[in-house]
Amino acid sequence: MPFSGLHTQTITNVAFMTCVHNEDATTRHGRLIVLCGPAGVGKGTVLGRVRAQHPEIWLSVSATTRQPRPGEVDGVNYYFMSEREFLDREARGEFLETAEVFGLAHYGTPIQPVVEHLEQNVPTVLEIDIQGARRVKERAEELGLDVMTVFIAPPSFEELKRRLIGRGTETAEQQAKRLETAKIELAAESEFDVVIVNEVVEDAAAQLWNIIATEFGL
Repeated sequence: MPFSGLHTQTITNVAFMTCVHNEDATTRHGRLIVLCGPAGVGKGTVLGRVRAQHPEIWLSVSATTRQPRPGEVDGVNYYFMSEREFLDREARGEFLETAEVFGLAHYGTPIQPVVEHLEQNVPTVLEIDIQGARRVKERAEELGLDVMTVFIAPPSFEELKRRLIGRGTETAEQQAKRLETAKIELAAESEFDVVIVNEVVEDAAAQLWNIIATEFGL
């Protein structure tokens, strides 16, 4: 896999130093965009609309131990791996953040490609769960990394429930667990720098692009 071989200690001391905002520099790197929202809110759809119009955006590919959903491709949607491989990579410091989500699977963000893209001022987005977002914020100061957190919210909880059930990718038990988690996530909106309400996909996508374009000087 392309993200192997670069440990957190090296990145902390060297690579991330180039990603810090420096008031004395003639140019600056954009902040890492951390995109979150409850399952079923449509954050993937919103981000997909933006990326279709602006292919220069780079979306970090996460690693996960969950099973692929229909149509998902290894290395494109996720790096699918066994729990043993994931835990081995985590022990070697190859992830920016990791989390166990819903008690069902491990997720993690490979650190090396994030660093490489930010160094080149490539618009870089992490689409992760709220646990991951909190972990990234916690580590940002020690890594010398600035982040902007964006939360995609539904118009209402009832609409979120309708969307989640309508996509038909989970069992009834999993849906119930995700909806309970969504209540907690929605209560955490105030932790984020920006909240976008996804009532109309086109409008939400336009708001997200404006944030990215402003941040990276596009």
